[in-house]
Amino acid sequence: MGFLTDTTHFHIFTWVVGIILFLASASMAAGTKGKKITHMILRLFYILIIVSGAALFFKYQANDSMLYGIKFLLGLLTIGFMEMTLVRGNKGKNTGLMWILFVVFLLATLFIGFKLPIGLDFFA
Repeated sequence: MGFLTDTTHFHIFTWVVGIILFLASASMAAGTKGKKITHMILRLFYILIIVSGAALFFKYQANDSMLYGIKFLLGLLTIGFMEMTLVRGNKGKNTGLMWILFVVFLLATLFIGFKLPIGLDFFA
């Protein structure tokens, strides 16, 4: 297998696992040991998502640099809102707006990602 297939599959794997870990951590009671462990594992996956996404970005940005740049920025914002949702939840603050922004940026990131030349073409 080539670099494209390996990196793309790894990137998809990391963000799918990241979303599952985020939802699991968000559903746990604040301050529990399980939530802290899940949150720390999720932070490791943030790094893996960013590294694999950056590898794809730098390899394929010449194809359509604006769309790849927008997708990279949206991905970072999605991760940021995931983290802010969990941190605000741990502090007992209202997380409603963070959840809305997370969903909006996640959907925008997925839409742009699937429209890219190396993405799946669901919207053709």
